[in-house]
Amino acid sequence: MPDSRIRRARESDVETLVRLVHDLAHYEKAPAECRLTADKLRAALFGASPAVFAHVAEQDGEIVGFALWFLNFSTWRGVHGIYLEDLYVRPELRGSGLGKALLATLARECVDRGYARLEWSVLDWNPATGFYQALGAVPMDEWTVYRLTDTALEKLANSDG
Repeated sequence: MPDSRIRRARESDVETLVRLVHDLAHYEKAPAECRLTADKLRAALFGASPAVFAHVAEQDGEIVGFALWFLNFSTWRGVHGIYLEDLYVRPELRGSGLGKALLATLARECVDRGYARLEWSVLDWNPATGFYQALGAVPMDEWTVYRLTDTALEKLANSDG
């Protein structure tokens, strides 16, 4: 059953979502790496061809959390899945069930659309790992995330292959 505290993000939520993303960057000890602006997020979520989606959690009419996600694809399963880029609930409301409600909403998206997976990455030090495992999520210990950004990304893009 859908949780009435969770809904799809609307364009009018963008400024609040940007503030919450920056709050998340502070929590993850990387505020200087967060370059998100309202214009960038508005274009990603509500532009001509949105490829990013969001749900928000509300309490007393105020947005207090969000899930930002996009589709991935499993070649082994032959269907899409959801990659959860960010899940955030304000610290004072953690343990209120909002995080679980956001994840349950995305799980419902997967089931309703026939998607095979709901995946996300978690910093090793994040205390939420126990919460995720209690939901049945399994850490992918044999997999390491690799990332190219900034100079390394440009260098590879400009190489001869």
